[in-house]
Amino acid sequence: MRSVDRETARRQLDKRLSLLNADAFARPPRGWVKAIREALGMTTAQLAKRLGVSQPRVVGIEQAEAKGAITLDSLERAAHALDCRLVYALVPRKPLDALVEERATRLAEKRLGPTRHSMALEAQAMDTRDEDEQRKRLIWKLIEQAGSELWDDA
Repeated sequence: MRSVDRETARRQLDKRLSLLNADAFARPPRGWVKAIREALGMTTAQLAKRLGVSQPRVVGIEQAEAKGAITLDSLERAAHALDCRLVYALVPRKPLDALVEERATRLAEKRLGPTRHSMALEAQAMDTRDEDEQRKRLIWKLIEQAGSELWDDA
């Protein structure tokens, strides 16, 4: 994917995801399946019948969800049986452009550090303004290549 396309994709995703309040969608302590089932006044036996499984299996599904060990397939089937839709999303903690810029900045600092150190040892330290300009150019270059070498190392 071209750099411009990646940037556009990040902005479009950020726009869509900004509509979500991740805190409002945090899983209830005992899980969504149990919370909705109880709010509807449905027993585990009734949900089991709708799912076509045994009542102990529903208890297992609810426990697995509460532990974060449920599969998306099981969750989707339970949602359908509860007349709900499963909505699945990864919501970044900050805008995607900011994540890319932070990563590029860290990588630029890592790459420029040894050069800065060597030049200082040889009494050839760069002017602060020149160093800042070099860092900005490297950050911009890394962002332009985002998706390739930007994420190679930890």
